[in-house]
Amino acid sequence: MGIVADIVTRSQKTEHGFNDLQLAADEVVSANDRAAASEIALALLDSQVHQARCVGTFILGHFAASDPDALHILKDRVSRDDDWRVQEILAKAFDRFCHDTGYEAALPVIREWLSASVPNTRRAVTEGLRIWTGRPYFSDHPGDAVALLAPLRRDDSDYVRKSVGNALRDISKKHPELIRREVAGWDRDERGVQQVYKLATRFIGDGP
Repeated sequence: MGIVADIVTRSQKTEHGFNDLQLAADEVVSANDRAAASEIALALLDSQVHQARCVGTFILGHFAASDPDALHILKDRVSRDDDWRVQEILAKAFDRFCHDTGYEAALPVIREWLSASVPNTRRAVTEGLRIWTGRPYFSDHPGDAVALLAPLRRDDSDYVRKSVGNALRDISKKHPELIRREVAGWDRDERGVQQVYKLATRFIGDGP
């Protein structure tokens, strides 16, 4: 498949950032029907070149809201990729799914991914929806965002906990009292909780 080889070669030129990788994905989606574009995405996911796998992930993100198979591949295959740059694109792809679905309508899938066994799947949500309260639905329901994030303060993954702490810190900029009330009930002696607490309260502390 010549187009796959061309994308792999093109993508290798991207050393920093993701703009051209996203542009390459957009071009594939524009020039092909969903079946053909998905086939290209799957071939790219087989590449040893991480940038090519990023392009494949972007392509699947285009279709995730309308194609359950694309969402399934993102969750069960892409989340197992060991390259952090691919995981950054997975987070973007999940946010694209939520945007296209509607954030409130996507809540069941958000909860499903947050309870997944693979840390990268959970992190795709906590990181992808940042800034949570800048997203539709959560901008009007910040407490729901906090309620979804807070249980992951005990997550086994440092990678996930850091994302959770940073996401709560984001929310604290507009809703400091909401975060103060939440963290007031935390047991900071639990493993990992102190790390999330320090990140979440970086700008507000825990006092009045």
